[in-house]
Amino acid sequence: MKKIALISHGCAKNLVDSELILGILTQNGYEITLDENETDIVIVNTCSFICDAERESISTILELVEQGKKVIVAGCLAQKHSKELKKEIPEIVGMVGATDFNKIVDVIKNIDKGYEVEVSEKPNYIYPEIVERQQITMGASSYIKIADGCHYRCGYCVIPYLRGDYHSRRMEDIISEAKKLVKKGVTEIILIAQDTTGYGIDLYKKPMLVELLKELNKIEDLGWIRFMYAYPTTLNDELINAIATLDKVVKYIDIPLQHSHPEMLKLMNRPSFDYRPMIENLRKQIPDVSIRTTFIVGYPGETEEYFEHLVQFVKDMKFDRVGVFTYSREKGTPSYNMKNRVPAKIAKERYRKLMEIQQDISLERNKSFVGKTIPCIIEAYSDDGEIVARSEFDAPEVDGIVSIKTDKIVTPGDIEQVKIIGATEYDLVGEI
Repeated sequence: MKKIALISHGCAKNLVDSELILGILTQNGYEITLDENETDIVIVNTCSFICDAERESISTILELVEQGKKVIVAGCLAQKHSKELKKEIPEIVGMVGATDFNKIVDVIKNIDKGYEVEVSEKPNYIYPEIVERQQITMGASSYIKIADGCHYRCGYCVIPYLRGDYHSRRMEDIISEAKKLVKKGVTEIILIAQDTTGYGIDLYKKPMLVELLKELNKIEDLGWIRFMYAYPTTLNDELINAIATLDKVVKYIDIPLQHSHPEMLKLMNRPSFDYRPMIENLRKQIPDVSIRTTFIVGYPGETEEYFEHLVQFVKDMKFDRVGVFTYSREKGTPSYNMKNRVPAKIAKERYRKLMEIQQDISLERNKSFVGKTIPCIIEAYSDDGEIVARSEFDAPEVDGIVSIKTDKIVTPGDIEQVKIIGATEYDLVGEI
C-alpha cells in the first residue's frame, strides 16, 4: 500500500478536515506521513478564504509539482477554482472539493489512470462520524468541529459558497469525541464552526450551545472549554450566564464584529445595531471576561467618516484582543461587484492606524496582570528552555502566550498557577 503525505493550510476548521482525511486513509490501509520527502504522493488541503491564503496554497502546489510529486489538491481552493487549477497547473493529478474529502481514496486509486476531479457543484458539508481523526497536533488543546457551512451571507465571505448551508453534528457524537480526547490527555477542548452560537439550530430547531457546554462541563479530567466565532445576535443572556457560571468554560468570548458603523454593517449584510450595550453587558455579567473581536477595513463604501467611527469604537471599548483585516475582494461574494471601492493604499493605512491603537490598548491591558497570579495551561518548552504557556484569556495561535521561568518540572497540559512578572503588547512573562 502506498505511503501518502499531507500538507494542511488554513484555519483550525481546515485542520480538522485534514485530520479526517488522514483518518480515512488510515481506515483504508494507507501509511500516512507529514513529511512530503518520504513519498511521491502529496495531498495539499488548501485555503481559499482570502487572496493571501490562496497564494500560499498555490505556492505550495507549484513547489511540489516542481519536485516531481503527484499532487492531489483538496479543500476550498479546489472547490472554488477547480477548472482554473486544472487548466493552469495540469500536473495536478487529482482534486477533491471542500465537502468531498470522503472521495479521497477513489482519487488516489485512480491516480495513474488519469485526472480525477471530485468537486460537488453544490457543496454540502456532512461530518463523517464513522471516521476517527488522525491528529496532526496532539498537545494541551484540541479542536472539535461542532458544525460546518453557514446560513448567513455576509457580503465579504466566500465560505457558504465553498461549504454550503449550516450543518450541526449530533450532541452525543461531539461529547463522545471530547471524552476520547480527554482520555488521550487533552486538557482544553476548543469548539469551532463558522458560527458556534448557532449550533443545533438546524438539527434541534433551536440553538443548543448552552446545553452542549453543560454536558461537556461534566467530563471528568477536562480542564477548559473554549468556543470560537460567536455571532452578535445569538450571544443571548442564557449563553452569557452559562459562560459566567460553568466552571470549565473559560471567561473568554470571541465575537467577530467586523465594523461598528450601522451603515457599514448594512453594506456587509451583518447585524446592524449599536454594539456598545452588548459589550458593556458582557463585562457586567462576566467579571474579568476577555473579549476578542475582528474588524475589516477598506470594505467597499467605507468612507473616512465610517472609519473614524470604528476608530472611536475601538478606543472606547478597549477590547482585550483585536484582529484587523484589509478587505479582500473575493469572486462569488455579494461585495464582489460593489462600487465605491477603497484604494488598497488607504485600506493599508487604516489597517496600520487601527493596529497601532490596539497595540497601546493591549499593552495597557497586559500590564494590568503584572503582580497577579492566574491559571495558565502549559503548552511546550521553547528551544532556550523556557516554558511556553497560555492563560485562559488567550486562544491558541491567534492570541498571546505566557513565557514562564521556573525550576519546577511541568508537563504540557498541566494547568498551573502563574505569577505574572512582566508584559509586552501581546505576551506575558510569569514565574511558578
